[in-house]
Order: sequence, then C-alpha cells, then structure tokens
Amino acid sequence: MTRTYILKIYRGQPGRQYWEEFELELKPHANLISSLMEIQRNPVNRQGEHVPPVAYESGCLEEVCGSCSMLVNGKPRQACTALIEPLLAESNVITVAPFTKFPLVRDLMVDRTSMFDNLKKVSAWVDADSSHDAGFGPKISQETQEKMYHLSQCMTCGCCVEACPQVNSQSPFMGPAVIGQVQLFNLHPVAGMQKAKRIEKMMHKGGVSGCGNAQNCVRVCPKKIPLTDAIAAVGRSATIQAIKELFG
Repeated sequence: MTRTYILKIYRGQPGRQYWEEFELELKPHANLISSLMEIQRNPVNRQGEHVPPVAYESGCLEEVCGSCSMLVNGKPRQACTALIEPLLAESNVITVAPFTKFPLVRDLMVDRTSMFDNLKKVSAWVDADSSHDAGFGPKISQETQEKMYHLSQCMTCGCCVEACPQVNSQSPFMGPAVIGQVQLFNLHPVAGMQKAKRIEKMMHKGGVSGCGNAQNCVRVCPKKIPLTDAIAAVGRSATIQAIKELFG
C-alpha cells in the first residue's frame, strides 16, 4: 500500500497569506526540496484544484548555499537536508512557512538583502591591494585557523536571525551572523587591519550590545557555528576599544 503524507504550506503574497495542503506519495530518501519539486511538476492541492506552483529558493541541495531557508514544523532550517521520513515521526502533516524576520516576496521566498547590507556596513571582506605581490602572508596559528574555519562556514542562510528574539521590527540589531563575520575578519591577518573600524560599527546602534544572550542562534545554526563565542569576543573587543577611546 502506498503511503502518503500532507505538506501544509503557508503561502501567498504580502498582505494575503493562507495555508494550502498538498498530499504527496512518500518516496525513499525524499527531502523537502524534492517534495516542492513534485508540487511544481503537478500543482494540485488536496481539494483537487490546479493552483500556481509554490515559489521557493534552492541552489546547491547540500546545505552550502543557504538559499533554501524556511520554517519547517515551526523551526528555522534548510529544506535540502530536511528528510521527509524523520519529519513524519510524530505526525502525518509537515508544516512549511517562510521566515518572518525578512520581507516576504512570495510563498516561501523572502528577501534577505538586509543581511548583506549589514555585512557591507561592517566591511566583512579582505581589502584588495597590492599585498599579493609581496609573497606569502604571515603564518596563522592552528588555534586561530580553527576558529576562523568554523566562522567561515556561515552561509548567510538567516536561520540565526529568524531564531533571535532581538531581531524584530522595533530593533535595529544586526543579528548573530553579522557579528560572527566581524570576528572572522578581525582574526584575519590582513582584514584584521580594519578591526577598529568594524568594532566601531559594533559599538553603535544595532551592534553587539543588542544581543540579549538568548543563545537561540547556536541552537538552530545548520553549521553549528559557535556564534555566542564570537559575540562574546566582539563584545570584549568593543569594551577594550571603548576604554582606549575614553582615555585617549
């Protein structure tokens, strides 16, 4: 006997969102993206109505690009690694909804431009100059390399931002991902030359002081990035820089 399950999707456009259910055949090793692709091929809901295909984003399908972020059974995660069978352990219905901390585009698509704009504000890059002509750069200790590697895995997926209670329409807080990238580039021997500039941004409105230490970010991060450690490190740097500025 063929087993089926219900994919309940919160879809629509800004100002007009609604739940719509689709009944799908359970296939071995299926994930949420393959389920959405099935709906795309045959967009017929449980009422037998032919409806517009569900809009969503996906790219690498291996949890690297971060584009398929959505709420799955109420939790922020990547749809490409959300396997269907484990999700059916407690219920035959899987709920899927778009993130709420970013402007809605349509259905499961949101606009994460704010995250990229915040990365620009803190100069989250290595400045390009003629330094490559000088040969190899300074050596980086194994301990620092390991810290940088963990931080460099950030996909800008937005899961930590979605889970953070301090990120809301009444708050300018940039969110955990941006602070993690501040710490990453501050640790880099070349990008670290702009550390004071980045920390200055973190000392102002929307910076590190906006963190309420809820620690939701590390719980939902698909890459298990130690975001709370990064936030603590940036907070310490901000305090030291404030003291230096105070005493000239």
